[in-house]
Amino acid sequence: MSLYEQVIQEFARQFSGQPTAVVRAPGRVNLIGEHTDYNDGFVLPMAIDRAAWIALRPRADARVCVYSPYFEQAITFALDDLETYRDGWIEYPRGVAWALTEAGHAITGWDGVLLSDVPVGAGLSSSAAVEMATARAFGVVSGFDWDAPTMAKLGQKVENHWIGVKSGIMDQMISASGRADHALLIDCRSLETQLVPLPAGTVVVVLDTATRRGLVDSAYNERRAQCETAARFFAVPALRDVTLAAFEDRASLLDANTRRRARHVISENERTLRAAEVMRQGDAVLLGQLMNDSHTSLRDDFEVSSDALNTIVDCARREPGCYGARMTGAGFGGCAVALVQAEAAESFASAVSVTYRNSTGLQPNVYVCRATNGAEVIA
Repeated sequence: MSLYEQVIQEFARQFSGQPTAVVRAPGRVNLIGEHTDYNDGFVLPMAIDRAAWIALRPRADARVCVYSPYFEQAITFALDDLETYRDGWIEYPRGVAWALTEAGHAITGWDGVLLSDVPVGAGLSSSAAVEMATARAFGVVSGFDWDAPTMAKLGQKVENHWIGVKSGIMDQMISASGRADHALLIDCRSLETQLVPLPAGTVVVVLDTATRRGLVDSAYNERRAQCETAARFFAVPALRDVTLAAFEDRASLLDANTRRRARHVISENERTLRAAEVMRQGDAVLLGQLMNDSHTSLRDDFEVSSDALNTIVDCARREPGCYGARMTGAGFGGCAVALVQAEAAESFASAVSVTYRNSTGLQPNVYVCRATNGAEVIA
């Protein structure tokens, strides 16, 4: 049974009737461009065929009731009394309601069932998927137009000010505006986007290490502060404005940690722009090499990889048909991503699962992914 069918069936069970709408918003995997988004840089994610789904029906009062089968819990909150209670998963829908209200939208209440197959904590943006699906749900019942960049900014505001994670715009932007069969080059300053096709005969494989991280409690905010320190040193708004040549000219004047962090961001921006070029040229070999270089930089300069991530990347690179692999997401656990020959995808997935399990004792989850549309109303 599809998630579409499941969420409708669960709605009927919980609310004794049929939903009037079903919306979905995908998770994402970032092919290259990590920790560049909050530095006003470039990222190259694709929306994946794993998503958050909401089946919903409007209410007559200013309340929202959301049931999560995953948590086996229904929570109701009032739209005229929005405060954060640090109450787990419901803070994402509640935070979206707050952000929409702050932006001047007159929102109305609804009953809904939230179902997702985006792995939580794996670096595939499960929270952004929930945020954008919730924004779509409010749009349906409240009647405001959908503008992907605007909704992405509101989702980022939820993360930054409601949840407490100083994340960039990438996750919400790709979840809001992805396109089937394409990755999306995003300029995180202007929010301009360009569709970029995958090289012919390749697929993207997500490698979930079965390890998890919590961004709020991790070194994520520390890394962002180090990047801001480096930008101030170069007297620019963000590290996006520093060329590799300008960095190398003055790098010795920075302390060692700040120097490594800045070098990663500046070189990663260049790799990301180059990756978009070679994808348009259909050059899978060079794209794979850029992904490999990105992982090395994240591991050694930005220091956000982990033993599990390094191991699964090494396992992937050893397999026939793999062009390149790297950690993806904020790091400290979660997932890696590999570019693989389409015809080798299934054997690649099986082999990596075995070698990683033998090396670590952990059972990975491996997903051969296709690129899908961003947040949309399904019915």
